[in-house]
Amino acid sequence: MAIATAFSLKLQILFIIFCCRSYFSTAFTSQDYADALEMSILFFEGQRSGKLPSNQRLTWRGDSGLSDGSAYHVNLVGGYYDAGDNVKFGLPMAFTTTLLAWSVIEFGSSMQNQITNAKAAIRWSTDYLLKAATATPDTLYVQVGDPNMDHRCWERPEDMDTPRNVYKVTIQNPGSDVAAETAAALAAASIVFKESDTSYSTELLHAAMKVFDFADRYRGSYSDSLNSAVCPFYCSYSGYQDELLWGASWLHKASLNGTYLAYIQSNGHTMGSEDDDYSFSWDDKRPGTKILLSKEFLEKTTEEFQLYKSHSDNYICSLIPGTPSFQAQYTPGGLFYKATESNLQYVTSTTFLLLTYAKYLGSNGGVAKCGGSTVTAESLIAQAKKQVDYILGDNPAKMSYMVGFGNKYPQHVHHRGSSVPSIHAHPNRISCNDGFQYLYSSSPNPNVLVGAIVGGPDNRDHFADDRNSYQQSEPATYINAPFVGALAFFSAKN
Repeated sequence: MAIATAFSLKLQILFIIFCCRSYFSTAFTSQDYADALEMSILFFEGQRSGKLPSNQRLTWRGDSGLSDGSAYHVNLVGGYYDAGDNVKFGLPMAFTTTLLAWSVIEFGSSMQNQITNAKAAIRWSTDYLLKAATATPDTLYVQVGDPNMDHRCWERPEDMDTPRNVYKVTIQNPGSDVAAETAAALAAASIVFKESDTSYSTELLHAAMKVFDFADRYRGSYSDSLNSAVCPFYCSYSGYQDELLWGASWLHKASLNGTYLAYIQSNGHTMGSEDDDYSFSWDDKRPGTKILLSKEFLEKTTEEFQLYKSHSDNYICSLIPGTPSFQAQYTPGGLFYKATESNLQYVTSTTFLLLTYAKYLGSNGGVAKCGGSTVTAESLIAQAKKQVDYILGDNPAKMSYMVGFGNKYPQHVHHRGSSVPSIHAHPNRISCNDGFQYLYSSSPNPNVLVGAIVGGPDNRDHFADDRNSYQQSEPATYINAPFVGALAFFSAKN
């Protein structure tokens, strides 16, 4: 545990530096972004399920879910808890993995000494997704844990005794949305590991191909097949067409197999290409798909991809104040605002797309066409920076919404493991009902979930640092994943 001890000392030093620094100025340095990057990746260690490794840095966590899947004769140990609960939801976990991988693909060269940790965060998930995808033919395991029972308890993962039911999609009960997203995650990750671990990369890609074929061949929404288990938690409101195109796009990028290009050309126009009124999230992949595919047009001026460049422009222009097609909402303090619940998930995903599109445009001398006006890559970067800086503390409340960063950040995070005394501080089991005293306590969380980005403030920039206000105070893996790429980008800027 020498590594963990050394890291704890480093963490203490970082906290001292932050507590002595005022964030009333609007400027963050590249070192600030680098520190936030380290924390944003560290957060994923707090979400780990399974047997923790010897180099685990958030040492208040312990092993959990070590028998997941065993009652069903399948090994489903590992993966991530999605947010503040103890359920392993396949759809948001796969999306998280895709976005972590995309962050490394686009901005890994700026991650410097954090690239190893970023890859470890991806691999913790892909090791699990591989098991879920290959354990049984024509089957994808998509969830571990009964969410209704889990949400009736407030207990740390190390103690959980709620049913660890296993849910799957099959030929008879399809789930094209979750399967295609899993294929996207495995394909994107295969690109990340292509040079550093060729055999693992090949294994990921082959699994991605099989899962995508399963998703496309047996079409249907997992919300229909597994309604009571996945709804209302992670219903696929957008349907499964967007995931099929998203999955095919990542397989095209990862495999360079003409089959996937043909699939995109044949099916793209029927899978949401004409609709620009949307946001990028674990549920809706349309904006991300279009920006991913627009790169082909920008690099090769390939005619069949011009559609994706046009619709990427429409999406991006809707976010930029002053353009003819501007329609996004922002708080008085300048935060992109989409929803009352976990709004920062949309901020981080949108920010990532702004920066990725700026990179694609900048590398090819392009601009976003907004009606009769144009928007440059520099303008997109400036808009993204406002969102990143707001999250880190440049906002009316002078509150950093990343736990552990800055001199003022959320203390009452809606998260079981963080809010209940750790197994080291309190070795005796804390039961399902006994844990609620910690949910309702006014004391700060005893375990700092370093790097966690919470749901964030409301549309008037107001934030209730209240554990019971889960809409504002709950973190999630899919909030952090795209922010990893954004922080890497700004950490490389002087």
